[in-house]
Amino acid sequence: MKKILIISDTHMPKKGTTIPEPILTVLKNGVDYILHAGDWTTESLYEELQSFAPVYGVKGNVDNGTWSSTLPEKVLLELEEVKIAMVHGHLGKGRSTPERAFRACEDDDVDVIIFGHSHIPFHEVKDNKILFNPGSPTDKRREKQFSFGLAVVEQSTIKLNHHYFS
Repeated sequence: MKKILIISDTHMPKKGTTIPEPILTVLKNGVDYILHAGDWTTESLYEELQSFAPVYGVKGNVDNGTWSSTLPEKVLLELEEVKIAMVHGHLGKGRSTPERAFRACEDDDVDVIIFGHSHIPFHEVKDNKILFNPGSPTDKRREKQFSFGLAVVEQSTIKLNHHYFS
């Protein structure tokens, strides 16, 4: 069994100067992996997250500079037989962010597509692929609460949940 923290659109330090307490609590209790779906803004967040668990992440539309040029546009990984794709969701064809994320990964043999960009939590199945956007833990925009995602992967199954906080 693997526990995964899923975040996106942290926009640090502009929208938050520290990792929010609800996420720190999760990190201190232990996760096996951290997935960040882009718009980090600074490398220091990556370095801080690395102190808790291995981090996989993609480049978002506001990530720029030398460090961000090392980030991929898409990550494909397999955790305990669950195949995961991750993109930010700002590139490609489609009117909505979920549609762009799906189209960016529809030809990949994956079970889950994780994306960000819209800051809107999203959890839906399309063509046997789970689309999941954790929302944002630091920039909720028009959402009522900040949010992040937690996943539990066991053998070939994944359970994804949103966690909300004020």
